[in-house]
Amino acid sequence: MTASQVSTIVVMGVAGCGKSTVAARLAERLGWDLLEGDSLHPARNVERMTAGIPLDDTDRAPWLAAIADRIRAGRAGGRPLVVACSALARRYRDVLRGEGVVFAYLSGTRALLESRIAARSGHFMKPGMLDSQLSTLEPPQPDEAAVTVDIDAEPAEIVAGILSELGPAAAAA
Repeated sequence: MTASQVSTIVVMGVAGCGKSTVAARLAERLGWDLLEGDSLHPARNVERMTAGIPLDDTDRAPWLAAIADRIRAGRAGGRPLVVACSALARRYRDVLRGEGVVFAYLSGTRALLESRIAARSGHFMKPGMLDSQLSTLEPPQPDEAAVTVDIDAEPAEIVAGILSELGPAAAAA
């Protein structure tokens, strides 16, 4: 897929990798709509995560379906979209995958992720749930439409790295 064919960038990774921050900056840079995937979690999911209970595939199914619906609606309406969504496993990305969808995997060390999670407040994702997310994580494989960017940088550098990986058309957007 060439950068000019990209209509949706899903910024993905585990808790603390900077999905929300990077997605917001990327959407602003490109002039695209932003979808914060966490905003589509059913109340039950938020309650479970707030209680420190990891989600399972049954919990994630309606959430991923809602995000996929928004991606399809954006594509059908000609509205490019940046989505912040963990998309930890390939089977979850398969639900979101479609024409024009590319994934930007934010990768970082466990120590960096832990320090970021410890520093934030007011988020329903509890620090103890990082283990669950890391055990679920399946980094994108070469046959997936995805780029990988290291998060040990400032958000502007991470955005620039994503755009660089996507190619000249995206970097110039």
